[in-house]
Amino acid sequence: MSEASAGPGSSGEPGDDERRPRAVYGVGSDPDVRFSLANERTALAWVRTGLSLVAGGVALTTLASFADLPWVIDVIALVACLAGGALALSALFSWRRAERALRLDLPLPAPAALPWLVIGVVVLALVLAGYAVFELAGDL
Repeated sequence: MSEASAGPGSSGEPGDDERRPRAVYGVGSDPDVRFSLANERTALAWVRTGLSLVAGGVALTTLASFADLPWVIDVIALVACLAGGALALSALFSWRRAERALRLDLPLPAPAALPWLVIGVVVLALVLAGYAVFELAGDL
């Protein structure tokens, strides 16, 4: 490997890579840069989704405090904020697992957060639908 292609701070010797985290960059060999960047874009998309959940939770809490909405809204806001943080954390672990697999030429791991996110959305939709029916039945 030539000095120009070795990367910053690297002499090109195996194991001399100074990038962090070492648990990722210290194993295997550099994959095709397109795959590594696609993995990073995917992780950033998951972080964006997590941030959206946190922002939605904050918005719901603010709305509930101004409009004197029922406590159910605050609970949903709390769950959204916690789920957003967990999803962002999961994005980091997913990125690490996929990057290591790419570097070691192993099959990519299955997405860990996707089934949980889908289940969460379905449960939230059912709870909100049930709450709406309960509120409508109370108004009759």
